[in-house]
Amino acid sequence: MTRRPSDPIYSTAIVAGRALFGFWGLKRSVTGAEHVPTTGGAVLAMTHFGYFEFALVEWATWLANRRRIRFMGKQSVFDKPIVGSMLRSMKHIPVDMKAGAAAYAKAVTALRDGELLGVFPEAGVSASFTVRQLKTGAARLAAEAGVPIIPVAVWGGHRLMTKGHKVRFFERFGVPVSFAFGEPIAVTTDEDPHAVTERLRATLQRMVDRLQAEYPVDGTGKWWQPRSLGGTAPTPEAAAAADAARDAAREAARAARREQS
Repeated sequence: MTRRPSDPIYSTAIVAGRALFGFWGLKRSVTGAEHVPTTGGAVLAMTHFGYFEFALVEWATWLANRRRIRFMGKQSVFDKPIVGSMLRSMKHIPVDMKAGAAAYAKAVTALRDGELLGVFPEAGVSASFTVRQLKTGAARLAAEAGVPIIPVAVWGGHRLMTKGHKVRFFERFGVPVSFAFGEPIAVTTDEDPHAVTERLRATLQRMVDRLQAEYPVDGTGKWWQPRSLGGTAPTPEAAAAADAARDAAREAARAARREQS
């Protein structure tokens, strides 16, 4: 395996994450980690049901082959003084949703330099805990950089922290977290990125379906289980409506602030 340059801040973050997950006693189950290349670039396209997926996937990947992942994240997160400084130090890539060309170029460069790039193609947490429609960025990045897409599904991580539900402190202890790394999806520049993206979405949902079926805890009647499987999570339609209402409220608040300034 190729030795990577020293990255003390990233290494410290990994140690801290492993300590936290160890403190919580998370029960990790991983399949398909051999699909993550030990060298060279790849786009890790991940499901997004909670706020810890980035750290959980890095945890599973690090334990499998000691590789670091460079994540793409919303600019608003990078704008926070302490967190943003740490993320930039670890060479993660901020994305301005209204002007993403610079972030896209940085991501392509990172992939061509042999980095693993972590993306959430749903572009936000899915409160229904089903895979939403995906953005085409993962397909376009992989095609332009000449690297594969590795589908990554995580189930159980949303029980630690997610959108629209306050998880109590002791509820995090002993939570099973299941990971599935799928077979690489090769992408060429002459393929329709929309077709590739729909194939990726279907693959991720199949992977999630399997993780849910094999999950060691019955989710019937639980807030963290999809409505279609007997849980009480919002339906995809209700979750989409709530997201739209929240986005409209935020935009109205931003407009009000602009008028006052």
